[in-house]
Amino acid sequence: MSVSRRKFVKTAAATTVALSFPMIIPRHVLGGANFVAPSEKVNIGIVGVGGQGRHNAKELMQLDDVQITAIADPAEYWDLSSFYFKSYAGRGPVKDLIEEHFEQKTPNFKVAEYLDFREMLEKESALDAILCATPDHTHAFIASNSMRAGKHVFVEKPLTHNLWENRKLAEIAKETGVATQMGNMGHSSEGIRQVVELLQAGAIGEVKQSHSWCHATRWTNGLNNLPLGTTVKPVGFDWDLWLGPRESIPYHQDYTPVKWRDFWRFGCGAIGDFACHDMDATVWAYNLKTPETVQIYPIGQSNEEIVPHGEIGYFDFKADGKQKNMKISWYAGSGRPPHHETFPDNFQLSKRGLLFEGSKGTIQCDGAGGGPRIFPQELRGSLKRPEKTIRRTGGHHRDWIDAIKGGPAASSNFEYATRLNEIALLGVLSVRLGGAEIRWDPKNMKAKGLPEADQYIKESVRPGWEVV
Repeated sequence: MSVSRRKFVKTAAATTVALSFPMIIPRHVLGGANFVAPSEKVNIGIVGVGGQGRHNAKELMQLDDVQITAIADPAEYWDLSSFYFKSYAGRGPVKDLIEEHFEQKTPNFKVAEYLDFREMLEKESALDAILCATPDHTHAFIASNSMRAGKHVFVEKPLTHNLWENRKLAEIAKETGVATQMGNMGHSSEGIRQVVELLQAGAIGEVKQSHSWCHATRWTNGLNNLPLGTTVKPVGFDWDLWLGPRESIPYHQDYTPVKWRDFWRFGCGAIGDFACHDMDATVWAYNLKTPETVQIYPIGQSNEEIVPHGEIGYFDFKADGKQKNMKISWYAGSGRPPHHETFPDNFQLSKRGLLFEGSKGTIQCDGAGGGPRIFPQELRGSLKRPEKTIRRTGGHHRDWIDAIKGGPAASSNFEYATRLNEIALLGVLSVRLGGAEIRWDPKNMKAKGLPEADQYIKESVRPGWEVV
């Protein structure tokens, strides 16, 4: 169906309903901004087709009502076989992957290929949505331009690189009304829903303390500063475009692929990488919004350019409206909470997970949406599963596609995602300031008594890369 026909159908349907029923019609009936009818395929462009972009493409290709019709990335090819992706990525391999899949139903199916996503937005008018899977420092620019162009957006976590960008995306999402989703995939799992429902039902009594941990550390251990000198760029790689809003520096192989997370100008350390996954259940269950204090200490050598080897600290929330008293302890690297008295002697914590300490018992789960393990054994045997109070989804990408087609807002839409992301970024801010205690003024977006934090709350960008 052409774009013009789609707009005609949408307009005609809206007019008919409006004439028949002089009332406000909810979004699930008429759809939101640039609503795609349930019978149509959603045309998606992927910006960033490295390892995570390739993973997202494979997830989208499982959905019968989705077509990936365009991709954009500064890199032609990445060998990721030695990283956790265990694959090949970049425009060439991912284009081949997508075309091979869709050719099974549509002979001679072709994917439009671009270096710069802005050219893709300009030329691919039939695109309904954009999925952004680039390094952290370009998320906000890509998402804001895509929403301004009327595209629905899915953005990998962390949603933004700094706190100002986070607020700006929340504002633009509300203004444009497009369907949004942050890529914290575990948020759509059955496991996280069971955990949240148990906690909200008071299954382990009053909870005032939770723990989140991950085993993430640096990719390159010997770093003391930015790499010296330069190395040969991969063929077909536009380094200046990859830098995006950051100042120009010489290319070095220690930056790409994947290893960019070691540098503050591109990544956000372990807490930026994992907190939106592994603090999600706590923030969701207890409606957490603004911590009173945040203090996360860097472990090992770090400076204004290099992320630390690990992190440890806390987020302290005080009761305020629907927000409950809660202290979240955060560990990155090798740290984990101590063996709890409710655990069996032989119980071992996973390398990544959450622990909730209640007055009656504990709930432990793996990170990124793992299901609940209830302790002690006697409590587990006597508990009844609470009612399913949270809407289930068919998966994180399915949830977003359904929202594009007029269904309920995706469960990690930007209204929720920016709240979770702001909490995570306050942890990042504390680490970048060497473990400073952050007392956050959310109204004015200031770290009280820390004027040196301003440079990280809203970072400078190159001309032409402003989020507006």
